[in-house]
Amino acid sequence: MELRGKIIAILPLQSGTGRNGNEWKKQEYVIETHDQYPKKMCFNLWGDKVDQFNIQMGEELTVSFDVDCREWQGRWFNDIRAWKVERVAAGAVPGQDFQTPPAMPPVEFTTGDVNDDLPF
Repeated sequence: MELRGKIIAILPLQSGTGRNGNEWKKQEYVIETHDQYPKKMCFNLWGDKVDQFNIQMGEELTVSFDVDCREWQGRWFNDIRAWKVERVAAGAVPGQDFQTPPAMPPVEFTTGDVNDDLPF
């Protein structure tokens, strides 16, 4: 899945040691869309991706992510993990991922015009 928006919050870095003795780190971010009714989503990056993407507050991004769910002590928790982050080009209009076609010149018809093929 993919979402485009602005980073509005960066949560504290979390780190620790797993059962197998390996170090881990996780960083969570909140992104807000530019829709008519803006949506907010909290997503996370794990391990090397935290430093690789180096996300900063206020950046315009397109985030590709996977949604997963896990159970712990009878409760279920959603996990929205980003796997690709792309910075939006400067000057791009938020919410507009397409190029606007050029305006067509107006066509004028007169009585008896060869382009007028209507029967009335």
